[in-house]
Amino acid sequence: MIPELGIIEGYFGRMWSWPDRAFVLRTLAAAGYGFFHYAPKGEARLRRGWRDPFDDAALHELAAFARLCRALGVRFGIGLTPYEAHLDSGPTARRALKAKLSQLRDLGLEDLVILFDDMRGDLPDLAARQADIVSTCLVEAVAERHFVVPSYYSDDPILDRVFGARPAHYLRDLGRGLASTVSVYWTGEAVCSKTYDIVHLDRVSSELERPVSLWDNYPVNDGPRMSAYLHLRGFPRTHADLAGRVRHHAINPMLQPRLGLIAALTLPIVYRAGQAHAEAEALRDAAVQVLGESLADRLLADLPLLQHAGRSGAGLDLSRLIDRYGGLDHPAALEIVDWACGGYAMGDELVRTQ
Repeated sequence: MIPELGIIEGYFGRMWSWPDRAFVLRTLAAAGYGFFHYAPKGEARLRRGWRDPFDDAALHELAAFARLCRALGVRFGIGLTPYEAHLDSGPTARRALKAKLSQLRDLGLEDLVILFDDMRGDLPDLAARQADIVSTCLVEAVAERHFVVPSYYSDDPILDRVFGARPAHYLRDLGRGLASTVSVYWTGEAVCSKTYDIVHLDRVSSELERPVSLWDNYPVNDGPRMSAYLHLRGFPRTHADLAGRVRHHAINPMLQPRLGLIAALTLPIVYRAGQAHAEAEALRDAAVQVLGESLADRLLADLPLLQHAGRSGAGLDLSRLIDRYGGLDHPAALEIVDWACGGYAMGDELVRTQ
């Protein structure tokens, strides 16, 4: 069974414009994507500044996008990171959470994602604290469905090095503490997994007592290292093996909204074609759909350098690249030029503060 496909806008760095977001939504809704979760790291009012209310202008933009989602048959959700609320379970933090949820309720959300990533997690009762916060969100009835991103959303040891050693039996305890209707996002064996081992996913699903909802960190290219690359290749044939194993499959998109559509459009094709998936053919079809035939041919010829050499890699002449795409009247060509000029470059400080 093909999992429900969606977008989880969960990248660090420059945020998309609302027109770009609408264009991505329209394109992927037509391709079979069924939900859109809005949770960019740059939206402070959903992360470190989550206690701050949205102003009227921001609420108007969110409501307009929610209406567009509904018109296209796509479920709209917001990702809220109640940053470090699990460290303060007192009445002040609980009132602040309820106030934020009250604002979000007025948007008529279908989905609410509660994120506990990117913060300290080395507490023995971490799972119980987080399950209690999620319970509050369910009681407030902000959305029809609920998702959770654990503090340790992968087996990747980098999470323990950065945020403290994960508590023993954390996933098992979190799964037992959450209502059975709550879905749990998981990125795989690594934060950015290229493939997904079925035995691994089955083990995690067993611990959580529900099928995992996959947070796929491809084609996202945020962070100081990845922002130097454009992730243009399509999804691999092996992803077809995930059918029937995961509840949802959400992709975290590229910083470049138009270019990111190329990879995104191949995922539904992988699931439909299964092991008969023709990767090269699907990639070209997606590139032509996004770029038109002439620009698609040009981009595919440059793809090895853009994806694997990167902006500072050997073999990529940035001035030539800017000349090659700078005169083209296409939004995706402008994204390439902007990227080549360092417009999407990120430093460690940005990741630490968003």
